[in-house]
Amino acid sequence: MCCASRFHLRSYLCFPVKVQTKKEEPLPPASSESIPAFYFPRGRPRDTVNVDAVIAKIERTFAQFPHERATMEDMGRVAKACGCPLYWKGPLFYSAGGERTGSVSAHKFVAMWRKTLQNCHDDAAKFVHLLMNPGCNYLVQEDFVPFLQDVVNTHPGLAFLKEASEFHSRYITTVIQRIFYTVNRSWSGRITCAELRRSTFLQNVALLEEEADINQLTEYFSYEHFYVIYCKFWELDTDHDLLIDSQDLARHNDHALSTKMIERIFSGAVTRGRKVQKEGKISYADFVWFLISEEDKKTPTSIEYWFRCMDLDGDGALSMFELEYFYEEQCRRLDSMAIEALPFEDCLCQMLDLVKPQSEGKITLHDLKSCKLANVFFDTFFNIEKYLDHEQKEQVSLLRESESEGPELSDWEKYAAEEYDILVAEEAAGEPWEDGYEAELSPVDQKLSVLRSPLAQRPFFEAPSALGTVDLYEYACDDADVQPS
Repeated sequence: MCCASRFHLRSYLCFPVKVQTKKEEPLPPASSESIPAFYFPRGRPRDTVNVDAVIAKIERTFAQFPHERATMEDMGRVAKACGCPLYWKGPLFYSAGGERTGSVSAHKFVAMWRKTLQNCHDDAAKFVHLLMNPGCNYLVQEDFVPFLQDVVNTHPGLAFLKEASEFHSRYITTVIQRIFYTVNRSWSGRITCAELRRSTFLQNVALLEEEADINQLTEYFSYEHFYVIYCKFWELDTDHDLLIDSQDLARHNDHALSTKMIERIFSGAVTRGRKVQKEGKISYADFVWFLISEEDKKTPTSIEYWFRCMDLDGDGALSMFELEYFYEEQCRRLDSMAIEALPFEDCLCQMLDLVKPQSEGKITLHDLKSCKLANVFFDTFFNIEKYLDHEQKEQVSLLRESESEGPELSDWEKYAAEEYDILVAEEAAGEPWEDGYEAELSPVDQKLSVLRSPLAQRPFFEAPSALGTVDLYEYACDDADVQPS
């Protein structure tokens, strides 16, 4: 190759020629109309709602009141004009500012309800909007107090409480704890629209109007259930300071719970606020959660409650070490009763066959929620009385279940009904807890008389704060438990 050719080749390699490429035109931005809205935190908007027609009906209702102002007594008719259940009347009244002047004008109420209809498109969103504090999008425990006070004041099934105002706060506290126990699936202390929408609470509120017997509403409002819970607390709270310590709680059900489990309950794993950590005591509100969880270990909340107690290291799984830790005390207690205990290895095989965990060597929350006999699993490790009861009933339990007819009561409903009958029978027989009460009193009068004391006059409702420093939602939820939006 000649020198000139080498020079041209060298120049070509050192100075590459630019290749012209076709310039691509940017794609037009995607139209927002191509992706329909799919997230409606305040309910899916409905075109069928004629806001003006609803407002006109409300205005006609207000025209029947003096000076077109509605008092609390008038709010039942206003609630109906709004298309709401009767016992929304309290939230409607307070949301319109009626508590400040004792009445609300048509103009102010219409402005409030029009804004509610424009922003909230289903019952859950409307209810949260009416009860929540300004700037919030959730409900805390205190938000339910005015609503429940109106239920206490006006429901025919609670008329006997009018002369016992000191028990209003106790009943209200109990109902609030039951609401959060069932509805607040995130354990956050804040009920969101999504959680309320997934629950049966609003259906129960609507039933308040139809059911004169409050005790038929067993999920939240039953007075008999409140009475059982409060009596059980009163028996343990010997100094009646409305707090119980670990020694008090250990006496529940004749010392059925193990010492190790009592320690876990007072460790802060499932209790709210800092009092339990500072003073080693739990409040009545905490006791409501404990008693319902103890007597019905089949519900999602109760399974979470006891799982968190048994999960010593908080890793979201029960290891074989943790199971053995609790079973050791059960063995010692059985030995003291002259009952031969199964070796841990044999017990473990039985429990693994019962639960059928997905992963070897550990039991998760999902495993226990998928198991229909979670109550048997938990009682085996920390409740000696119920463990022995399960052992005795094991052979006949399937036969009994097959013979049962009609809707099955929950374990909690069975327990509450049995305990209430026992308490009333004791009182009717002239055997109240304290001496000096006349046997001639009616069961209701005896209930109120026995429980009255100087301490009963003190303010009772104390809404617990969010669950201390423990992030209880770090446990992986199964598919049925969606984190709050």
